[in-house]
Amino acid sequence: MLWVVLVLVAIVLLLVLWVVGIYNRLVRTRNRVDNAWAQIEVQLKRRHDLIPNLVETVKGYAAHERGTFEAITQARAAAQRAQGPAAAGQAEGILNQALGRLFAVAEAYPELKASQNFLDLQGQLRDTEDQIAVSRQVYNDTVLTFNNAIQTFPAVMLANSFGFTKREFFEIEDAGDRAVPQVSFVPDSSTPPAAEPPPTPSDAPGTSS
Repeated sequence: MLWVVLVLVAIVLLLVLWVVGIYNRLVRTRNRVDNAWAQIEVQLKRRHDLIPNLVETVKGYAAHERGTFEAITQARAAAQRAQGPAAAGQAEGILNQALGRLFAVAEAYPELKASQNFLDLQGQLRDTEDQIAVSRQVYNDTVLTFNNAIQTFPAVMLANSFGFTKREFFEIEDAGDRAVPQVSFVPDSSTPPAAEPPPTPSDAPGTSS
Protein backbone atom coordinates (compact mmCIF):
# COMPACT_ATOMS: atom_id res chain seq x y z
CA MET A 1 0.00 0.00 0.00
CA LEU A 2 2.89 2.31 0.79
CA TRP A 3 4.32 2.02 -2.69
CA VAL A 4 1.00 3.14 -4.16
CA VAL A 5 1.09 6.27 -2.04
CA LEU A 6 4.68 6.93 -3.06
CA VAL A 7 3.82 6.56 -6.72
CA LEU A 8 0.89 8.95 -6.40
CA VAL A 9 3.06 11.49 -4.58
CA ALA A 10 5.72 11.19 -7.29
CA ILE A 11 3.11 11.71 -10.02
CA VAL A 12 1.74 14.80 -8.26
CA LEU A 13 5.24 16.21 -7.83
CA LEU A 14 6.00 15.63 -11.51
CA LEU A 15 2.78 17.36 -12.51
CA VAL A 16 3.57 20.31 -10.24
CA LEU A 17 7.08 20.60 -11.67
CA TRP A 18 5.66 20.36 -15.20
CA VAL A 19 3.15 23.14 -14.54
CA VAL A 20 5.75 25.33 -12.84
CA GLY A 21 8.15 24.82 -15.75
CA ILE A 22 5.55 25.85 -18.32
CA TYR A 23 4.43 28.82 -16.22
CA ASN A 24 7.98 30.10 -15.75
CA ARG A 25 8.72 29.74 -19.47
CA LEU A 26 5.64 31.74 -20.39
CA VAL A 27 6.47 34.42 -17.82
CA ARG A 28 9.98 34.79 -19.21
CA THR A 29 8.65 35.11 -22.76
CA ARG A 30 5.98 37.61 -21.69
CA ASN A 31 8.63 39.67 -19.90
CA ARG A 32 10.69 39.76 -23.09
CA VAL A 33 7.63 41.07 -24.94
CA ASP A 34 7.12 43.79 -22.32
CA ASN A 35 10.78 44.76 -22.44
CA ALA A 36 10.77 44.92 -26.25
CA TRP A 37 7.69 47.17 -26.19
CA ALA A 38 9.33 49.41 -23.57
CA GLN A 39 12.26 49.90 -25.96
CA ILE A 40 9.86 50.98 -28.71
CA GLU A 41 8.15 53.44 -26.36
CA VAL A 42 11.51 55.04 -25.58
CA GLN A 43 12.23 55.55 -29.28
CA LEU A 44 8.72 56.85 -29.99
CA LYS A 45 9.06 59.38 -27.18
CA ARG A 46 12.36 60.57 -28.61
CA ARG A 47 10.71 60.95 -32.00
CA HIS A 48 7.82 62.92 -30.52
CA ASP A 49 10.28 65.18 -28.66
CA LEU A 50 12.13 66.03 -31.88
CA ILE A 51 9.04 67.12 -33.80
CA PRO A 52 8.30 70.48 -32.06
CA ASN A 53 11.82 71.75 -32.78
CA LEU A 54 11.50 70.60 -36.38
CA VAL A 55 8.18 72.41 -36.74
CA GLU A 56 9.57 75.61 -35.23
CA THR A 57 12.53 75.50 -37.62
CA VAL A 58 10.24 75.18 -40.65
CA LYS A 59 8.00 77.93 -39.29
CA GLY A 60 10.92 80.32 -39.47
CA TYR A 61 10.89 80.00 -43.24
CA ALA A 62 7.24 79.15 -44.01
CA ALA A 63 5.11 80.73 -41.31
CA HIS A 64 2.04 80.81 -43.57
CA GLU A 65 1.79 77.00 -43.73
CA ARG A 66 -0.54 76.94 -40.73
CA GLY A 67 -2.58 73.97 -41.94
CA THR A 68 0.48 71.77 -42.12
CA PHE A 69 1.70 72.83 -38.67
CA GLU A 70 -1.70 72.26 -37.09
CA ALA A 71 -2.00 68.82 -38.70
CA ILE A 72 1.37 67.66 -37.41
CA THR A 73 0.72 69.08 -33.92
CA GLN A 74 -2.60 67.23 -33.71
CA ALA A 75 -1.10 64.02 -35.08
CA ARG A 76 1.75 64.18 -32.55
CA ALA A 77 -0.69 64.70 -29.67
CA ALA A 78 -2.78 61.73 -30.83
CA ALA A 79 0.34 59.55 -31.08
CA GLN A 80 1.35 60.50 -27.54
CA ARG A 81 -2.09 59.51 -26.24
CA ALA A 82 -2.19 56.17 -28.05
CA GLN A 83 -2.19 53.16 -25.76
CA GLY A 84 -0.98 49.76 -26.92
CA PRO A 85 0.77 48.57 -30.06
CA ALA A 86 -2.26 48.55 -32.39
CA ALA A 87 -3.42 52.07 -31.49
CA ALA A 88 0.15 53.36 -31.52
CA GLY A 89 0.76 51.87 -34.97
CA GLN A 90 -2.29 53.62 -36.41
CA ALA A 91 -1.43 56.94 -34.75
CA GLU A 92 2.19 56.79 -35.89
CA GLY A 93 1.02 56.17 -39.45
CA ILE A 94 -1.04 59.36 -39.36
CA LEU A 95 1.94 61.19 -37.89
CA ASN A 96 4.10 59.86 -40.74
CA GLN A 97 1.69 61.37 -43.24
CA ALA A 98 1.81 64.74 -41.47
CA LEU A 99 5.61 64.64 -41.40
CA GLY A 100 5.59 63.91 -45.11
CA ARG A 101 3.60 67.10 -45.68
CA LEU A 102 6.07 69.03 -43.53
CA PHE A 103 9.06 67.83 -45.53
CA ALA A 104 7.20 68.57 -48.75
CA VAL A 105 6.90 72.18 -47.55
CA ALA A 106 10.62 72.23 -46.77
CA GLU A 107 11.41 71.18 -50.36
CA ALA A 108 10.06 74.53 -51.57
CA TYR A 109 12.56 76.53 -49.49
CA PRO A 110 16.20 76.03 -50.51
CA GLU A 111 17.46 78.14 -47.60
CA LEU A 112 15.59 75.94 -45.14
CA LYS A 113 16.96 72.78 -46.73
CA ALA A 114 20.46 74.20 -46.34
CA SER A 115 19.92 75.22 -42.70
CA GLN A 116 22.28 73.32 -40.40
CA ASN A 117 19.66 73.18 -37.65
CA PHE A 118 17.11 71.66 -40.02
CA LEU A 119 19.64 69.15 -41.34
CA ASP A 120 20.62 68.13 -37.81
CA LEU A 121 17.01 67.62 -36.74
CA GLN A 122 16.22 65.73 -39.92
CA GLY A 123 19.21 63.47 -39.33
CA GLN A 124 18.22 62.82 -35.72
CA LEU A 125 14.68 62.00 -36.79
CA ARG A 126 15.93 59.62 -39.47
CA ASP A 127 18.22 57.85 -36.98
CA THR A 128 15.36 57.53 -34.50
CA GLU A 129 13.05 56.06 -37.13
CA ASP A 130 15.75 53.55 -38.07
CA GLN A 131 15.99 52.50 -34.42
CA ILE A 132 12.20 52.22 -34.21
CA ALA A 133 12.25 49.92 -37.24
CA VAL A 134 14.87 47.66 -35.60
CA SER A 135 13.04 47.65 -32.27
CA ARG A 136 9.75 46.91 -34.01
CA GLN A 137 11.25 43.85 -35.69
CA VAL A 138 12.59 42.58 -32.35
CA TYR A 139 9.25 43.20 -30.66
CA ASN A 140 7.18 41.50 -33.38
CA ASP A 141 9.50 38.48 -33.39
CA THR A 142 9.13 38.20 -29.60
CA VAL A 143 5.35 38.55 -29.83
CA LEU A 144 5.25 35.79 -32.45
CA THR A 145 7.24 33.51 -30.14
CA PHE A 146 4.95 34.26 -27.20
CA ASN A 147 1.72 33.87 -29.17
CA ASN A 148 2.91 30.56 -30.59
CA ALA A 149 3.87 29.36 -27.11
CA ILE A 150 0.44 29.96 -25.58
CA GLN A 151 -1.37 28.38 -28.54
CA THR A 152 0.59 25.15 -28.78
CA PHE A 153 0.46 22.01 -26.69
CA PRO A 154 1.05 21.61 -23.79
CA ALA A 155 1.12 25.31 -22.77
CA VAL A 156 -2.27 25.96 -24.36
CA MET A 157 -3.80 23.80 -21.60
CA LEU A 158 -2.60 26.22 -18.93
CA ALA A 159 -2.22 29.61 -20.62
CA ASN A 160 -5.79 30.82 -20.18
CA SER A 161 -5.93 29.62 -16.59
CA PHE A 162 -2.89 31.73 -15.71
CA GLY A 163 -4.07 34.79 -17.65
CA PHE A 164 -1.71 34.56 -20.62
CA THR A 165 -3.39 36.08 -23.69
CA LYS A 166 -2.23 36.90 -27.21
CA ARG A 167 -0.24 40.10 -27.66
CA GLU A 168 -0.69 42.64 -30.45
CA PHE A 169 1.88 43.17 -33.16
CA PHE A 170 3.20 46.67 -33.80
CA GLU A 171 2.66 47.66 -37.41
CA ILE A 172 2.81 51.32 -38.42
CA GLU A 173 -0.10 51.98 -40.74
CA ASP A 174 0.32 54.51 -43.52
CA ALA A 175 -2.82 56.63 -43.48
CA GLY A 176 -2.23 57.52 -47.11
CA ASP A 177 -2.38 53.88 -48.15
CA ARG A 178 -5.87 53.48 -46.71
CA ALA A 179 -7.33 56.17 -48.97
CA VAL A 180 -7.71 54.27 -52.22
CA PRO A 181 -9.07 56.39 -55.06
CA GLN A 182 -12.30 55.16 -56.59
CA VAL A 183 -12.17 54.82 -60.36
CA SER A 184 -15.47 54.73 -62.23
CA PHE A 185 -15.81 53.19 -65.66
CA VAL A 186 -19.47 54.21 -66.09
CA PRO A 187 -19.77 56.93 -68.76
CA ASP A 188 -21.09 60.26 -67.62
CA SER A 189 -24.70 60.72 -68.77
CA SER A 190 -24.17 64.46 -69.03
CA THR A 191 -21.53 63.98 -71.73
CA PRO A 192 -23.11 64.30 -75.21
CA PRO A 193 -22.55 61.39 -77.63
CA ALA A 194 -19.81 61.78 -80.17
CA ALA A 195 -20.99 63.18 -83.51
CA GLU A 196 -21.05 60.75 -86.44
CA PRO A 197 -18.52 61.50 -89.20
CA PRO A 198 -19.96 63.11 -92.37
CA PRO A 199 -20.64 60.71 -95.28
CA THR A 200 -17.95 60.28 -97.85
CA PRO A 201 -18.72 61.22 -101.52
CA SER A 202 -19.17 57.54 -102.37
CA ASP A 203 -21.86 57.24 -99.69
CA ALA A 204 -23.86 60.34 -100.80
CA PRO A 205 -27.34 59.67 -102.35
CA GLY A 206 -27.48 59.52 -106.12
CA THR A 207 -23.78 58.82 -106.45
CA SER A 208 -22.97 55.87 -108.68
CA SER A 209 -19.70 54.18 -109.13
